[in-house]
Amino acid sequence: MSKEILKNQVFGALNNIKRTEHLIKSLVITDKVLASDEFRSADTIGVTISRYPEVDTRPLIEAAWAAGKRIAVPKCIHATRKMDFRLITTYDSLERVYMGLFEPIVDETLSVEKNEIDLQIVPGVVFSDEGYRIGFGGGYYDRYMSDYNGSTLSLAFAVQTSHRIPVEGHDIPVNKIVTEEKEITCK
Repeated sequence: MSKEILKNQVFGALNNIKRTEHLIKSLVITDKVLASDEFRSADTIGVTISRYPEVDTRPLIEAAWAAGKRIAVPKCIHATRKMDFRLITTYDSLERVYMGLFEPIVDETLSVEKNEIDLQIVPGVVFSDEGYRIGFGGGYYDRYMSDYNGSTLSLAFAVQTSHRIPVEGHDIPVNKIVTEEKEITCK
């Protein structure tokens, strides 16, 4: 099955999750991440500001701030398809950009180097149990992870996992996937 068909099927399933169920499942996933060794040992966490129907990252971000951790959010550089992770301490340091995404305001945030990020939360739409993912189509994270040495973790609803995904040479798997039902340690 093609990546596009898989992505469309999973988006269909995600859009059928009721809002209250989405919130509850997002909080269960957040609690599991907060209890993980990866989160507890991380000082700086790279994470996107999610948008529905993705797992809600805001409770995780707020818990990280409360725990004294640094949060770095990506600014996408379209010309190079690279990301510049920038520290935020408040949502007021974000601006709405293309496709309704929130990114850091460059003049109000500091850039952090890749090696300063201890835990990278990697977004995706569809996941295999081996940690491969189908993302949103830009290839930003595969480029980013090609020389990233920290821990990688993805937040996903169970319906997004355990799929057979066609793997290409540039695809890089995540170390772990956390869902409301289970934690998958990827090979």
